Amino acid sequence: MTRLGKTVTVMSKTRALLRSAPTKRGPKARRGRHSASIPAPLEPAALYRLVTWLSPAYPVGAFSYSSGIEWAVEAGDVTNAAALREWLEAMLGVGTGICDGIFFVHAHRAAATGNDTAFAEAAELAAAFVPTSERYHETIQLGRAFLDVTLAAWPCPALARLGAIWAGPVAYPIAVGVACAGHDIPLEPALHAFLTALCANWISAGVRLIPLGHTDGQRLVNALEPAVAAVAQRALTASLDDLGSATFRADLASARHESQYTRLFRS
Repeated sequence: MTRLGKTVTVMSKTRALLRSAPTKRGPKARRGRHSASIPAPLEPAALYRLVTWLSPAYPVGAFSYSSGIEWAVEAGDVTNAAALREWLEAMLGVGTGICDGIFFVHAHRAAATGNDTAFAEAAELAAAFVPTSERYHETIQLGRAFLDVTLAAWPCPALARLGAIWAGPVAYPIAVGVACAGHDIPLEPALHAFLTALCANWISAGVRLIPLGHTDGQRLVNALEPAVAAVAQRALTASLDDLGSATFRADLASARHESQYTRLFRS
């Protein structure tokens, strides 16, 4: 079996195990859980801000990061659209995607309810919960850039208060989550848009690196729609105790990219 085949098999088995494994429901986990509710209507102003903030044109520099995909292409793990889809389904379901989704949810809820203690806990954990140096710098630099631009162009009390609540580095999902809460953008559509933008950025990196045609890229966006929706629903009912990652090869790709000789991306 090829290296790619082994990698895909391991990721597939991991996803299956995670889907079938019983969920631990101790007292702490139960306190942190929320039931998914009927999505709140999205007002035109909220939609305008959400689309703007998560557009590739928003000046946070997201286009310059590949989250390790560049090394995966260089190593021969990801060589075509099918392999990229498998890789991204794993990153979404048992890696960065679900973790960032959970952080987004907890930041949004804490900011919306004024729970400073819960917000600080989520912000601190998000800054620490990264597997490699490159991944840390990626999420912190994106978070800082998002806050700088949004505070200047779209100020709100929640963003202004953030520094008083948490003085440490702010990860990207935390920054976007608190901005959405501060501008009264409902959690569920905000989360779905955030995860869609995250996935689209990964696909864009793959299109440039493999390379793929833009039509193939849009086919991937379409194919990953159910995965994004499933991850969003899981994140909405997850506690911080549910955080975890099983994308070992993707983490290795991120670490190896740090010393990759020639590269286009910062991660």
